[in-house]
Amino acid sequence: MAKQHTLKEAVTLSGIGLHTGEAASITFNPAPENHGYVFQRTDLEGKPQIIADVDNVSDTSRGTTLSQNKASISTVEHALASLAALEIDNALIEVSGPEVPILDGSAKEFVAALLEAGLEEQSADREYFEIDEPQHYTDPKRDVELTILPAKDFHATVLIDFESDILKPQQARLKSMEEFAPQIADSRTFCFLHELQALHSNDLAKGGNLSNAVVIVEQEPSSDDKAYLSSLPGVEGVDAIRAGILNAEGLRHDNEPARHKLLDLIGDLALVGVPLKGHIIANRPGHKANVELAKKIKTRLKQVKLSKRFQKDEKKGIIFDVNAVMEVLPHRYPFLLVDKIVDFTDDTIMGVKNVTINEPFFQGHFPGNPIMPGVLQIEAMAQTGGILLLNTIENPQSVWVYIVAVDNARFKKPVLPGDTLMLELKMTARRRSICMMTGKVYVDGKVVCEADLVASVVPKN
Repeated sequence: MAKQHTLKEAVTLSGIGLHTGEAASITFNPAPENHGYVFQRTDLEGKPQIIADVDNVSDTSRGTTLSQNKASISTVEHALASLAALEIDNALIEVSGPEVPILDGSAKEFVAALLEAGLEEQSADREYFEIDEPQHYTDPKRDVELTILPAKDFHATVLIDFESDILKPQQARLKSMEEFAPQIADSRTFCFLHELQALHSNDLAKGGNLSNAVVIVEQEPSSDDKAYLSSLPGVEGVDAIRAGILNAEGLRHDNEPARHKLLDLIGDLALVGVPLKGHIIANRPGHKANVELAKKIKTRLKQVKLSKRFQKDEKKGIIFDVNAVMEVLPHRYPFLLVDKIVDFTDDTIMGVKNVTINEPFFQGHFPGNPIMPGVLQIEAMAQTGGILLLNTIENPQSVWVYIVAVDNARFKKPVLPGDTLMLELKMTARRRSICMMTGKVYVDGKVVCEADLVASVVPKN
């Protein structure tokens, strides 16, 4: 198996932030095995750390911003793309300001510095997540669609279309991470002139200039446009400017904008926390879409890890079968009321209970008109919620979970033999040993029961 890698030595770069305009330095430091990527704000009291994790994303409007421990760090995507593409698994990234320096607007200088520092192999195996089932994110209003498909390695195809006469529809491809440094890393961030004017008018993009961004002029500038352009550093010969690329050097590649979108995509997907094996096809990607797809991938990664923890044999569409359920819950026949778990995230879970005529309670509960007791529907919800709660505990067999309150219970339709209960629980609050959940029971897509539950975790000893 491939091994994890870190840096042989620290390396520092300095520059200004694209949006804040503030000067800052960034230092990539070696880090121990299983450390991952962690940013540290060295300019703030206590030097708070921010884990590069998709759960810590706080803003995607002008780049990707991470927040944790009352601190934030912005425009992290180029640095993360460089680390991920070079297959550096562990790094402590010190930044002396609120934003990672933009440098030349690409990942070129990050890659060069990291390669100069050198890579060091570590003892631990690298953990990959090989996509086992397609994950999708779509935003129909913006014609955005991202899909990652199963594959034995990482591949990416990016397509963009801004309906512009200057920036034609284009695509970029990456067949392996080895292609990143020579083909993708030098592609710069870009924007249209009208976007730049809007950003500046809102006191944004303070550090943006023609040395760190490609500016696209869609039509011959008006007199107002020329007045604005004359105020920008590095812009000369305003009267001669026509529609096209404002930067004197032009584009580094015919499809540089698409390549840069691919660069951003790799950086944002690094927030999943492990290198991926899959083929991603991204139509009009952006930071918001990238992050949403990363969240879906991470959710699936957690499901797979959770299933492997208790589930002996992988079963399509099942997180826990009944045997795995019994590994977590102490209940047994005739009082085990969950047959399997089919969906599981950090705060939600979906269980299944097949109701048959052989249920022991039907012998005495309206024998001539068998109806599942409402209290047992509540109990089925509670058991499903117990699995959700116990997943947050390292050793679930060491505690008991008791339901201490049931509120707002409603029974909307009888449950009959032959029905399949879909048990949906959502954790709404967690305070030490107390957990609050809302639950709904569905039959054929219709709610038959709902309630709010409060559970308490009690150690067995």
